[in-house]
Amino acid sequence: MTNPLLGRPSRANMPKLPKGEPVATYETYDEAQKAVVTLAEADFPVTQVSIVGNELTSVERVTGKLTSARAAVAGAASGAWLGLFLGLVTFLFSPVPNISFVVGAVIIGVGFGAIYGIVSYSITRRRRDFTSVMQVTATSYSVVVDPDSLHRARNVLGIGGVGTSVYGEPVVTPPAAPPVSRPVGPYGERVPEAGGSDAPEPTAPPTSTDRPVGEQGATGA
Repeated sequence: MTNPLLGRPSRANMPKLPKGEPVATYETYDEAQKAVVTLAEADFPVTQVSIVGNELTSVERVTGKLTSARAAVAGAASGAWLGLFLGLVTFLFSPVPNISFVVGAVIIGVGFGAIYGIVSYSITRRRRDFTSVMQVTATSYSVVVDPDSLHRARNVLGIGGVGTSVYGEPVVTPPAAPPVSRPVGPYGERVPEAGGSDAPEPTAPPTSTDRPVGEQGATGA
C-alpha cells in the first residue's frame, strides 16, 4: 500500500531513452567516451550527446575459490573496520579519552568477524564455494545526438554515411560506383563493347526513287 503523504512519482521524473540519432556504435564504453571527448574538444554541444548501452546483460565474474581461510580473513577485515568505527566513537565521546578503547574495539571486531566468516562459510560451502563479483554490462554503446546536429557530429568524428533508426550497429552506406568508361578509338570513334549491340547497322542501297532525276534518265536510256 502506498503512502498518500508521499504522493505518486511524476512521470516527468521517470527515466526515458534520449531522443536522437546514433552517430556511431562502439564495442566498449571507453571508445564511446573517447568519441564524446572528441566532440567536446570540437566545441560540439555536448548537452545533446548521450551514451546508450545496448542489450544490457548481467555478468557474474568468478574471482577465486572460497576456502575457510579466505572466509576468516574477509570476516576479520570487515570486523576490524567495524571495531575501528566503534572505538573512535567511544574515544571521542568518552569523558576520559584513552587510545586503548580504539585498540580493544579493533581486536574484538577482528575476532568476531573471523568467527562470523567461518560460520557463514560452513553453512554455504556446499551451495557456493567461490567468490564472485556481479556486473551489468552492455554488448555495445551508441553515441546519440540531436537529429539537427547529426551531420556535424559525423564530420567531427570522421564517420561517413551512417544511418539507422534503432540503437544498434550503424549501417554504412557503400560509396556510389564510379562511371564505367567506354573505350575510344584512335580517331575518336567509340569502340563497341564485347557482346554489345553498338556495331553500325548495314545501310540498304539507294533505290531508283532516291536517285536524282538526271541519273534516273541516264539509267533508263
